[in-house]
Amino acid sequence: MDSNLLYYASAFLLAALSYAALSGRWRRPNPAPLPPGPYGVPILGHLPFLDPNLHSYFARLARSYGPIFSLRLGAKLGVVISSPSLAREVLRDQDAAFANRDIPAAARALAYGGGANIVWNPNGPTWRMLRRACVREMLCPAGLDAVYALRRREVRAAVGSLRERSGTPVEVGTEMFLATMNVVTSTLWGGTLEDREERIAVGKEFRELVAEITELLGRPNVSDFFPTIAKWDLQGIERKMKVLQQRFDGIFDSIIKKKRRSEGDGVKQGGDDFLDFMLRLEKEGGDGKTPFTMTNVKALLMDMVVGGTDTTSNMLEWALAEMIQKPNILRKAQAEVDEVVGKDTIIEESHATKLPYLAMIIKEVLRLHPALPLMVPHCPNSTCVVGGYAVPKDSRVFVNVWAIHRDPEIWEDPLEFRPERFTGGDGGKWDFNGNDFNYIPFGSGRRICAGIAMAERMMMYMLASLLHSFEWQLPEGVVKLDMEERFGIVMKKAQPLVAVPTPRLANDELYL
Repeated sequence: MDSNLLYYASAFLLAALSYAALSGRWRRPNPAPLPPGPYGVPILGHLPFLDPNLHSYFARLARSYGPIFSLRLGAKLGVVISSPSLAREVLRDQDAAFANRDIPAAARALAYGGGANIVWNPNGPTWRMLRRACVREMLCPAGLDAVYALRRREVRAAVGSLRERSGTPVEVGTEMFLATMNVVTSTLWGGTLEDREERIAVGKEFRELVAEITELLGRPNVSDFFPTIAKWDLQGIERKMKVLQQRFDGIFDSIIKKKRRSEGDGVKQGGDDFLDFMLRLEKEGGDGKTPFTMTNVKALLMDMVVGGTDTTSNMLEWALAEMIQKPNILRKAQAEVDEVVGKDTIIEESHATKLPYLAMIIKEVLRLHPALPLMVPHCPNSTCVVGGYAVPKDSRVFVNVWAIHRDPEIWEDPLEFRPERFTGGDGGKWDFNGNDFNYIPFGSGRRICAGIAMAERMMMYMLASLLHSFEWQLPEGVVKLDMEERFGIVMKKAQPLVAVPTPRLANDELYL
């Protein structure tokens, strides 16, 4: 009798469990499908069909497949977002899930393994500590004010150098890169390298290194598309990047040794550049919860040198190119600077807050020519649903800022360079803080660019100085500029801007 009861009880329990499992299975909603997208070929996926200018190619695909689409890139799945509402889902509503990076092999080799800096560090305590150190201490208003003298020194030197070459064609991007490099490195450790020739030599070496680094970062790498064979580094990109990283590391070591030696001799006290702060933090061991090591010091220096030079110099080149094409905008910007500063004195960074039209020009340049058109790709830590579609864990998510900024449903005459679109009204809310997803040149959410405050100050001050000090014209015989873009980790002009500067201030002493 007992055995029969046990049998029937077991049968009943099994039936109940089966029913619960089946009913749950049938009631469970269907999983979200992958975003639509183009077909590829076996193994390679869509890789053979990619256009080198990914930002515009992805924009064309979005017109066919919608504001979210996917494509197979070797063993990786790429998901492309091209609308403000979906960008909000990724960067704000599901920010924590999308806060990690899919680190390319080249970036891992460059950035001390990818776990020591801000750009590639995974979301977590170390990343939060590094960002807090940068944004709250070094890149806060007080921190930037403290090193203004160093920025001013290099901007004035750049103006003087252009004065010596006045009346002759100059390659604007090259000049602006060197000037920006000197400004950034002076801000980082300007109190250490007092000799200008030494600073120029270091700046030129960094320029060569950054050019090679950005080229390697932008080069398609089979190791990224097929991670299982990454250890063989078939294209040699990782090996080349490690060589560049070691050269950077050697320069950093030399500068840090000089900094410590000068402090030990009592020649130079801390507090006048960013390296001072980082070395103090390294000596203290971090914030009490997360360690801050010498590797972190070097990785942050690398972030600022690589991330703060190409982006700013390219923006200045695009700005001058757009204004030279539209002389009325150039004249209006110069008239504003003249009214605020005059032509018989030197412009200072403090004048920038009184130049609203120049601020509109910079906003418009960053709308048409965002420095990172696809941002740094995000990588979800779990499968998420965006716009009704599944975005699988570990996929590579691109937010096409370039396409959003040129969407005719958002912007009137989107291909027209028109700074006045940022005048008053809605234009007043289009700042760089990533709150309006129609305009996100620096990204949004927790992975928004850490250097916005410094970038904005540098762009305003350097562009105002160029407009205040010089007239700018195309070389004789050149009628129209080529405004084609060349995609890379940072978007550049396909053809460098060559222009002729002519002094416009009252006397030569203002160029010293």
